[in-house]
Amino acid sequence: MRGARSARRALIGGVAVIGAFALAGCDSAVGIPNDEPVRATAATKTPPAAVPTTQDSATPSAAVPPVGVVAELPAAVQRWADDLKTSTITQLQAKCWTIAPRNVAEMYSDEEAILAALAQPGTATQDSVTWKNRTTTVAVERTAMDSGYACPRVASAGADIEYNEADARHTVRRYLARFVGRPLDAADKEGAYPLVCKPSPATWDPTGTGKVIPAPLANNPGKLTGATSFADQEIRSERLREDYVAVKVPVTNSSGVTQTRTFTLTAGAQGYCIGDVSA
Repeated sequence: MRGARSARRALIGGVAVIGAFALAGCDSAVGIPNDEPVRATAATKTPPAAVPTTQDSATPSAAVPPVGVVAELPAAVQRWADDLKTSTITQLQAKCWTIAPRNVAEMYSDEEAILAALAQPGTATQDSVTWKNRTTTVAVERTAMDSGYACPRVASAGADIEYNEADARHTVRRYLARFVGRPLDAADKEGAYPLVCKPSPATWDPTGTGKVIPAPLANNPGKLTGATSFADQEIRSERLREDYVAVKVPVTNSSGVTQTRTFTLTAGAQGYCIGDVSA
């Protein structure tokens, strides 16, 4: 059984955990209400840098060793760093739509410190690349580098980086936005950006019984068939135990009936994934 710290650690493991049943309003980000990144109407207008149509020959993985020292900044990270110098937080929130806007606003607020960390040699692992100095840690998932535009996660004071409840709520928001046919970005599809926990290996145990099972949602992907909308402003979250977070949101079906659904999520190497949905 993984411990609380290791379970919530996603890249190399400091964004503070938000309190139980935190209101979506607590996720306010500059220029964007609550922690919603972009309205659905903007889904097809994402800046080209956010979703490249072709891979640059100098991009990502070829320049990054499987493990070890990364001497030069990978092209996908450089593109983001260039935008950090010239873009507003609102623009970065739109480009980094996979990250909760609240976290974008908080993590990207100190441009000078971030760029100073990125000027150091990076350290590559199987899942991520990390740049770190005494004041700042910057980490990028390898999957983000493979997309051609890598939005990193940042922690101050050289701390480790963890996913928080804003990330869990944002995962549910993205999932529901896809389900009702209005994804936050046209590229946000399960095949490219998985949000549902994999059924294997079986590790699902949100109540701490000690008996793990496959994540139920993985084997019932149509559980929310008929959903037409959801109350984004009413998304709330609660930490259950160690690795698990419950996110509650009112969902409306094609008959006009609204029911609060509870999404149970756990943190993994790529952030939060949804393992179950209940009434």
